[in-house]
Amino acid sequence: MMEKQVLLQVEGLKKYFPVVQGKLLGRVIKQLRAVDDVSFDVHQGETLGLVGESGCGKSTTGRSILQLYKPTDGKVVYAGTDLVHASKGEVRKLRQKMQMIFQDPYASLNPRMTVSETIGDPIRIHNLLPRNEVEERVKELLAMVGLNPAFTNRYPHEFSGGQRQRIGIARALALNPDLIVCDEPISALDVSIQAQVVNLLEDLQDKLGLTYLFIAHDLSMVRHISTRVAVMYLGVIVELADRTELYENPLHPYTQALLSAVPIPDPKVEKKRERIILTGDVPSPIDPPSGCRFRTRCPLAADICAAERPAFREVTPKHWAACHFVV
Repeated sequence: MMEKQVLLQVEGLKKYFPVVQGKLLGRVIKQLRAVDDVSFDVHQGETLGLVGESGCGKSTTGRSILQLYKPTDGKVVYAGTDLVHASKGEVRKLRQKMQMIFQDPYASLNPRMTVSETIGDPIRIHNLLPRNEVEERVKELLAMVGLNPAFTNRYPHEFSGGQRQRIGIARALALNPDLIVCDEPISALDVSIQAQVVNLLEDLQDKLGLTYLFIAHDLSMVRHISTRVAVMYLGVIVELADRTELYENPLHPYTQALLSAVPIPDPKVEKKRERIILTGDVPSPIDPPSGCRFRTRCPLAADICAAERPAFREVTPKHWAACHFVV
C-alpha cells in the first residue's frame, strides 16, 4: 500500500511564554517552555492522535501550528509553505485550509451571534460565496452535522453542549478545509454524547477527505479514531507509532504507564494486569529537568538520563521513541 503524501510537516517547533516579574515594568525572568522541540508529519487523509497529561503542551502545539500562537522557533510547513516565516497575507490565505474545533463548546461560540452569523461569517470574510448564497450554505452545513437547518436564527444558549459542538464543527467546515485541529473536542461533553461526536467526525472525514490532528487525553477514544498516535510529556514527544503498534507494544516507560491505566473490558485479563503507578508530580515547564524530561518519575532512570537528552529516533520501522534504554 502506497503511503499518502505529507500534508503538514512540523519540525523543531518551540513555543515559550515569558514569565514576567513586576506589575508595572514587567521584567522577563524566565521562559515557560510549553512546547520544546516537537517534530512530526501528518499525512493526507489520516488522523494523528496527540495524547498526554493535562498541561503537557498538546493544545499549545495545535494552536502554534495554526499560528494562533506565534511559535518561538521551528517550522510548520503546510502545502509547501512555512507558516512560521510566511507573511500575514500568505497565512490568511492558507488558514482557509486549516481550521480548529475548540475544546469548550460553551466558550468558543459568541453568545451574541446567531448560528447563521457564527457559521456564515468565515464565508463572508473570505468572499467564498455571493452574500445571497451564504444562508443556503449555512443550512447545508447544519444538515451535514446533524442539526435542523431551521435553527439558523437561534443563539448558542438555546442549544445543548453536544449541539453547540456540532455548530463548532459546522463553523470549521465552512471554508472547505483540508486539515482540522480537534482540540479535545469531546472532553467537555457528556459521555453519552462523546461517541456521537466522534462518529460524526469519522463520517465527515470519509465524506470530505479530511485530515485530523486529534488532541485528547482519553486513550480509548484516541485508539478508536486515530491512524497513528503521538505521546507527549512536558512539552516534548516521547513516542510516535501506528495506533495498533503503540497500544500493543509501547516502548517508552511513560507510554507504558499511561496505557496501564486504561481499563480492559475483560475481567480475567484486567485481574492479571499490572498497573504502573508513577511517583511524584509533573515538573514545571518553567524549570524542566535536565536531560530526559521524564527521568524524575521514571522507574528506569539512571545517570545518563540527567546528563543527556535522549534522541527521538526510529527504533523499529515507523515506531519512534525518545529513551536511552529502548533498543
